[in-house]
Amino acid sequence: MRRIVVVGGGLAGISAALAAADAGASVTLLERRGKLGGLTWSFLRKGRSFDNGQHVFLRCCTAYREFLTRIGAADEVYLQPTLDVPVLAPGGGRAHIRRVNLPAPLHLAPALLRYRHLSPADRVRLGPAVAALRRLDPNDPALDSVSFGHWLRDHHQSPRAVANLWNLIALPTINVSAEDASLALAAMVFRTGLLDDPSGGDIGWSRVPLGRLHGDNSARALTEAGVEVRLGTPVVSLDTGDHRPVVSLGDEHIEADAVILAAPPDVAGALVSELAPAVEALGASPIVNVHLVLDRRVTDLPMAACVDSPVQFVFDRTESAGGSGAGQCLSISLSAADQYIGRRPEELIASFFSALGDVLPDARRAELVDGVVSRERAATFRAVPGTAAHRPAIAAARPGLVVAGAWCDTGWPATMEGAVRSGARAASVALGVPADQDELAIAHGASA
Repeated sequence: MRRIVVVGGGLAGISAALAAADAGASVTLLERRGKLGGLTWSFLRKGRSFDNGQHVFLRCCTAYREFLTRIGAADEVYLQPTLDVPVLAPGGGRAHIRRVNLPAPLHLAPALLRYRHLSPADRVRLGPAVAALRRLDPNDPALDSVSFGHWLRDHHQSPRAVANLWNLIALPTINVSAEDASLALAAMVFRTGLLDDPSGGDIGWSRVPLGRLHGDNSARALTEAGVEVRLGTPVVSLDTGDHRPVVSLGDEHIEADAVILAAPPDVAGALVSELAPAVEALGASPIVNVHLVLDRRVTDLPMAACVDSPVQFVFDRTESAGGSGAGQCLSISLSAADQYIGRRPEELIASFFSALGDVLPDARRAELVDGVVSRERAATFRAVPGTAAHRPAIAAARPGLVVAGAWCDTGWPATMEGAVRSGARAASVALGVPADQDELAIAHGASA
């Protein structure tokens, strides 16, 4: 029986461990923290559960959805039957980005033609730009040398069109602005999520705290699969110099046939010196979430995007937060949040409570019962031009050592989908599965 050690208990590590165990390997998963889930976690405050961030997925995230099924969590998420994003503006203006039953990209045409947050001239100019975007090949290396913002200007997209439409998709999926994003990753996101398959952009999110969705469910699935899970177990060093890799925990050494390093980039770079230059070159982009507990309901929308406002997206998390009493818990999600990451929590809470009232007028009559800020300073790498050259391949970095994670070369931005795909692929490499065999089939019983 092949012996596999997985370092890291985020989605990549969990996916890798399940894939390897399902293929018959003896697997040990080591996680330095006291819980599973990596960058998707929850915390309790005054009897309510808050997520560290609003993590969403799309219908096109097939590997992640298979992962949810594998850990027994598919019934704990909501997936829109049809894409519908309300887009709010101060003063009560509202539009919708929704799809209709037409082939792509015509499925979005009626919504874009009526999109009130753009001028009629801007709406007309969307058509040629969308057509040009569909012709791009995300795998073309030349696209990674150009910014999406430069491409949009070349295709006659105004600053308002970028701010009020293109950034609604670029910011939450790539975690940098359209102006700064690599054209290669932008083309991948827009084509895969919106322009190739009419249903690909339907949005899903967890109905329960992320600590339960990914942490508790994964712990149970790993145990049932026979994986030894050791929490609170930091790895001191990795030795791959001899015949078999050895994982050092300080006073204990674990020998394996292969090690899958699915740790965060900074930890991976500290353990494997060859990875450190890539970690530094990729950099980091933060995400901030402002959670507001109000004394009354101020909206019936489960989620909404906002324009002409500092609020980017707002989600109703009342059900998953729990707690007693009436009222409503709203989470404001801020991607590419460099300007907010260093600001004091009380300042952010006051500022965004005020901004919320501009886009949801009923919030002006509400009382703020509680507010809390969660931050991920290194939520993702900075997906700017030149990124592709620095993302490590999911292959043997050293004999017996495979690297995994959403920051690796998955073909996706740093998303839950990318993390799961990387874990499944890393397990294939560690198990010596031929390259032409579908790695995701090993992990989930279906191709993505």
